[in-house]
Amino acid sequence: MTRSATILLTALAPISWGTTYAVTTEFLPADRPLFTGLVRALPAGLLLLGVARVLPKGAWWWKAAVLGALNIGAFFPLLFLSAYRLPGGMAAVVGSVGPLLVVGLSALLLGQRPTARSVVTGVVAAFGVSLVVLKAAGALDVVGVLAAFGSAASMSAGTVLTKRWGRPDGVGPLALTGWQLTAGGLLIAPLALLVEGAPPALDGRAVGGYLYLALANTAVSYWLWFRGIGRLSATQVTFLGPLSPLTAAIVGWAALGQALTPVQLAGMAVAFGATVAGQVGQREARTVRRSFSFPERNGRKDSMDVTDAALRR
Repeated sequence: MTRSATILLTALAPISWGTTYAVTTEFLPADRPLFTGLVRALPAGLLLLGVARVLPKGAWWWKAAVLGALNIGAFFPLLFLSAYRLPGGMAAVVGSVGPLLVVGLSALLLGQRPTARSVVTGVVAAFGVSLVVLKAAGALDVVGVLAAFGSAASMSAGTVLTKRWGRPDGVGPLALTGWQLTAGGLLIAPLALLVEGAPPALDGRAVGGYLYLALANTAVSYWLWFRGIGRLSATQVTFLGPLSPLTAAIVGWAALGQALTPVQLAGMAVAFGATVAGQVGQREARTVRRSFSFPERNGRKDSMDVTDAALRR
């Protein structure tokens, strides 16, 4: 598969995640963020485990648990908490610092030197997202801001560690995704029961909404996302993240009757331009790489790209 095709397939993940808000508000019971996170993660994880029929071995039991906690178990509750406590699109704005967080985390965990281009592109992407989703008014909630930042930091750390650890020999992205979703779902389950109590009664619309979130929005999307992390640089994957709030804005306009102002349209152009720049810039940078390599892991040696740097859902 060509590099461009891989980028396009990986981009389907944040595009799908951009539909989450509309599905949640239009189809699902109100004020059940933890239950929603649980239903997104655990059934999808068990389904992928059943398809892949591969369980972790050795050190991968704890590695899968760590990745599941960072990418799913901590990320989902913090993301929903921030969305409920912050006004307008502030949660998306705080979360859009993910690419910048990965620049630092990649330097610490992967030994990759951050580039000025990556930092500038990350700042531009966050600025574009802010123009699209940031609404006026409302005092900022400290807990909400910390939750939004924590969700971005959790996903950033999970993506960098996914890149660092790779996959065991003979294990594909489907199994790795199943491990993480199952581990994350099992982490959310007791928290959901403790905080929100018994599951709510569900009508047909809610069942349909949860099926969409569990299958297309989670099982398929996270498989594409982790597959992309394995085949692309962390920088390329990171700058696909702004497609999520852009999709949310477009769905809100097309399906929910929400207006798009000229400022929002300008922000969409800026954020999309940063997304494209994150891909084009990486292609140019790849011509000057390849001097370093990781030590052999699991019987194979992985090249370390000094231009890999940033992440985000």
